[in-house]
Amino acid sequence: MSHPPTGTLTFLFTDIKGSTARWETQREAMAAALVRHDALLRAAIEGRGGTVFKTVGDAFCAVFADAEEALGAAMDAQRALAAEAWSAFGPEFADLRVRMGIHHGKAEERGGDYFGPSLNRTARLMSAGHGGQVLLSLAAQQVVRDYLSTAATKAGTAPDPSTLRRDCIPPPTGHPRSRRQAVPVG
Repeated sequence: MSHPPTGTLTFLFTDIKGSTARWETQREAMAAALVRHDALLRAAIEGRGGTVFKTVGDAFCAVFADAEEALGAAMDAQRALAAEAWSAFGPEFADLRVRMGIHHGKAEERGGDYFGPSLNRTARLMSAGHGGQVLLSLAAQQVVRDYLSTAATKAGTAPDPSTLRRDCIPPPTGHPRSRRQAVPVG
């Protein structure tokens, strides 16, 4: 069994937007779709060297030793989710939209789980997003900035570096940073 990564790490948290309502109205379809969702996310995370250390309902908490791989996993997952034929789970079943947050920082590992302010920051970033978005903290953005530009250029989807979303936790009312922009996923 491999040891979980420690030190300064990158965390990726995910959550299906609107899943509670779907569970109430489309229980059987949602149960089947969640199995597919979980397989797609695990493949993207583990395929990039990440470790899923916790799941809560339809939410994933993953850790990466490498920030570039965390971002790559999020982008891979969003592409896979977007390509999936969710209507196969029912004629009224809309696409699953997953919001994701990525933060780079220190955390304490205990018994295969992680604790500390970095996890709180990651959770807040993720919860501020909309389905289909990947939000980065300033710390994560600074680590992956060159990687994102290079990878996107190779894929033909290079975003303007000024559109990278930074610290998207809503600032206090009236704060000059109240206007934010999102990172294009693909």
